[in-house]
Amino acid sequence: MPRIILLGPPGAGKGTKGSLLCDKYDIPGISSGDALRSNLEARTPLGLEAKGYMDAGELVPDSLIIALVEDLIEKADTKNGFLLDGFPRTIEQAEALDVLLFGKSLELDKVFYLRVTADVLIDRLAKRRICPKCGEIYNLQSKPPKEADICDACGSALIMRDDDKPETIKKRIEVYDEQTKPLIEYYAKQDMLVEIDATTEIDEQVSQMSDALGEG
Repeated sequence: MPRIILLGPPGAGKGTKGSLLCDKYDIPGISSGDALRSNLEARTPLGLEAKGYMDAGELVPDSLIIALVEDLIEKADTKNGFLLDGFPRTIEQAEALDVLLFGKSLELDKVFYLRVTADVLIDRLAKRRICPKCGEIYNLQSKPPKEADICDACGSALIMRDDDKPETIKKRIEVYDEQTKPLIEYYAKQDMLVEIDATTEIDEQVSQMSDALGEG
């Protein structure tokens, strides 16, 4: 029953490896992005409050993100564990998560830090394409579509996200370094952090994480 956090900069492959781990252990993947989208779509009070910040061009505050994720954890089937992707992003969120889990008599098992250099990230993200209709993600080098710029799954034209363009990637990495890297030290002090080289084969990375969980 693993309870896992995936840390890593944008482009480190958290979504891909998180999905593989969720399938392997039959646990739900929970992300702040999923929590936000589900509440926005359902027009819940939390979603409408978040929308107010977004419409004003402001960041959704930590307190609201924490409430959104807590709501998703409450609703998800977490009896076998869970995997958190994109949360926590700050020390405040990490401390709030500690309080939430303590209240449920739960503990984290491992925090995996997917380590990758900035130059690799810039190259990787610049080659990423996404289907705006079904959400399928491609990489022009490692996972290209069968037909250029066309989604294999639904036939829609693929696009490059604005935040994957080289001129914005550096800014995203800077924001990550400023906000999220302190979490590496936070969890290292709790002896829960395991560093994974995110430039190796995906199967090798998942195998290393399984070994760290004691379930190779």
